Amino acid sequence: MIQEFKDFINNGNIFETAVGLILALAFAPVVTGFIDNIIMPIIAAIVGEPNFDSISIGLGDADILVGRWITTVVGFMLVAIVMFFLVKAYNKTNEAEEEAVGGPSEIDLLTEIRDRLAK
Repeated sequence: MIQEFKDFINNGNIFETAVGLILALAFAPVVTGFIDNIIMPIIAAIVGEPNFDSISIGLGDADILVGRWITTVVGFMLVAIVMFFLVKAYNKTNEAEEEAVGGPSEIDLLTEIRDRLAK
């Protein structure tokens, strides 16, 4: 059990995941600041409201804060779009590296396997 845990911890994917999580947590305030200070005022100017937080629906004694929800959805969409482009660029870079590395084709590998089996 202890050896399995050591193997799990020493696996490279755990380290990469931890680094990714730390970067994501550090990136969150940047995205929030960009959304709150740049994007939302532009969208609010188009809609005519100085701040989306003022949009609400009264329901008895409670207020449904529709504006805050809209801000959250816009923030999520922007993060999703940025992540889409980052993943797309990363995949394109990896494809270029794989093509540059090259290596034996599938036919060459199958021929080698056939020859080894024949021996």
